Amino acid sequence: QVQLVESGGGLVLAGGSLRLSCVASGRTFSNYVMAWLRQAPGKERTFVTAINWTSGLRSYTDSVKGRFTISRDNAKNTVYLQMNSLKPEDTAVYYCAARNGSSWARRSDEYDYWGQGTQVTVSS
Repeated sequence: QVQLVESGGGLVLAGGSLRLSCVASGRTFSNYVMAWLRQAPGKERTFVTAINWTSGLRSYTDSVKGRFTISRDNAKNTVYLQMNSLKPEDTAVYYCAARNGSSWARRSDEYDYWGQGTQVTVSS
């Protein structure tokens, strides 16, 4: 079993920045993808970004390209989400997720493990 614990959410003004962290523990995979998805009130959970833990390749949804950066620290088993130029529409609960394998996945049901979520609120 894999445990994921997020931190770093909060309240920020539009144009500001936040950095989210996700620490993975427990069973480890030889090849897997870690991702951030988000869920705004009354909406479905949607893909934000993902990183292949082995290769470091990244994928982003169009609305965050150029503003958000996903990265990893192998030694700390931690993935980060640096969010800059935040907008009110970025307000959501952000979830860290992991799936076994190397292929990208954008649907939430394709991920096997989830963190508890961290709230990000961007005020205008």
